[in-house]
Amino acid sequence: MQTTMNPKITDAEWEIMRVIWANEPVTSRYVSEVLSEKMNWKPATSKTLLGRLVEKKFVSTESEGNKFLYSAQTTEEESIHQITETILSQVCDKKVGVTIASLLSQAVLSKEDIRLLEEVLQAKKVEALEEVPCTCVPGQCECKR
Repeated sequence: MQTTMNPKITDAEWEIMRVIWANEPVTSRYVSEVLSEKMNWKPATSKTLLGRLVEKKFVSTESEGNKFLYSAQTTEEESIHQITETILSQVCDKKVGVTIASLLSQAVLSKEDIRLLEEVLQAKKVEALEEVPCTCVPGQCECKR
């Protein structure tokens, strides 16, 4: 399995990956059936997107009789971690807290999710800085004006 996922994956390809992660290995027919109602795609659309994911090495194929089985080459957890790293690397370090707060305010959370977040925040408090330094280059954020 890959350890990092290329962040250049389309929203449509993410829909395909979610089906694969939840059900792998899967056939293109199964992917198409799952996503036909949600995305209003024809089977050819799912097959095209699966082909792109194979080319990008996110998905592998194995032939079984007259059909192909598709499996993910990275875990959902690794992919989520990579997306999170990408998002946080694109904002000023001073705005990471606000960015995370924005994500939290938009998320639907269970009581267990909130307990986990409280646990993480308590651990972070121990090493928290009084002020997060800006590491942007001059002109890249408002901090160094």
